[in-house]
Amino acid sequence: MAVQQNKVSKSRRNNRRAHDALVAANPNECSNCGELKRPHHVCPSCGHYADREVVAQADEIELDEDAA
Repeated sequence: MAVQQNKVSKSRRNNRRAHDALVAANPNECSNCGELKRPHHVCPSCGHYADREVVAQADEIELDEDAA
């Protein structure tokens, strides 16, 4: 079982944890629709990435009634 040699002071312990804080998201504006999106991700509202459509939206897809 591990046993510490010397006591770690609160100051030294907290200095070690100084970089563990969570940072807020950094949203970018979509170049196509203007909605906020995560950087380097497909826009969830319009499906565009890098000025091209990657994911087709459900309301844009037309299905034949006979096929369903």
